[in-house]
Amino acid sequence: MSTETRTVDWDIRTAGPADARHRALLLPGGLCTAEFYADVMAEPALADARLGLTAVTLPGFGRTPAPQDVSVENYARLLGRVAAEQGCDLVVGQGLGSTVAIEMAVAGAFTGPLVLLSPSFSRNDEAPEFALLDRLGRVPGLGGAAWAVALRLFPRAVRDSLPPGRRDTLAAVLADNDPAFCHRALRHYYDHLDRHGSLVPRLCATALPAWVVRGEADDIGLTDGERRDLDACPSITLVPVPRAGHGVLVEQPARVAAIIAEAAARLG
Repeated sequence: MSTETRTVDWDIRTAGPADARHRALLLPGGLCTAEFYADVMAEPALADARLGLTAVTLPGFGRTPAPQDVSVENYARLLGRVAAEQGCDLVVGQGLGSTVAIEMAVAGAFTGPLVLLSPSFSRNDEAPEFALLDRLGRVPGLGGAAWAVALRLFPRAVRDSLPPGRRDTLAAVLADNDPAFCHRALRHYYDHLDRHGSLVPRLCATALPAWVVRGEADDIGLTDGERRDLDACPSITLVPVPRAGHGVLVEQPARVAAIIAEAAARLG
């Protein structure tokens, strides 16, 4: 199956009324699947808004079929096509899903509002463990082996930060990834960040309404310059979320759902 042309074997989950006036495309982050949006999709605020929802695992994660080209640019093309096919006029991205959403907007593959959950705008923002994996992955023969170890350790390390009732399910999702694919995907992700330095000016240049949502305890940072640029951009709204870290999507699903509903209301 070629994921370049068909979505038959993709992990796509839908919710909301079939005749919804507006539909949001929900893109999870790296190592995650559409399962990470389950709690948000079940929130009453989205049912009350009568918003259609389409959550899509980025192909390759969760052991779904991966495209040959795992660059951010190609993911933006593929997901832009899904957004058009599904009639989505709002995109919500988390982590790597946010990076893809920004590229969709920059490339003109999507022209609606964006909700960006826990985004990284540059290499300097990213968690040091992923920077280490990127460095190891550029040493011949080490990438897949390093990821095999990381996929055993990382889900255990973050398990206590996941919601108590969902820990086992979400930790299992994080662990169920192909090391060789993760190695390829991370390398292309960092190459994308390095090409652009910071994604904030590119996002602002689209002039699309964008909500940048970050947990107040998020260990993914913002440089001083990025924060100044975000504050100065008239189309961007910074939304801090108390009592949440990098996992704001699963830690505060009601707040995230309310922000999505607010963004959808701007569509009229």
